[in-house]
Amino acid sequence: MKLLARIPAWLRSKYLIAFAAFCVVILFLDKNDVFTQLERRRELRELEKSKAYYSAEIAAERKELEALKTNPATLERYAREKYLMKRDNEEIFLVPEKPDNTKN
Repeated sequence: MKLLARIPAWLRSKYLIAFAAFCVVILFLDKNDVFTQLERRRELRELEKSKAYYSAEIAAERKELEALKTNPATLERYAREKYLMKRDNEEIFLVPEKPDNTKN
């Protein structure tokens, strides 16, 4: 009893004890605790960045597809670059790019 007498009355309040227990549950023990929420927000930001990247890629691909549908010169250039197609009187020489050996 002497130990309880040393604790101030406002710390022994049932409301403060209940509030502290509530905070512990919310901060650490709940399935949607603070740390889980922070992780979910980080994951959401990453997914939004990914969504923006892929939306931009889709827009670029649609633009390229439209150019391929409407312009025969673009279609020929695309076929030559991507599929290494050539005309009957041409030869293709492939020159490999030099690898970057600056990193040791």
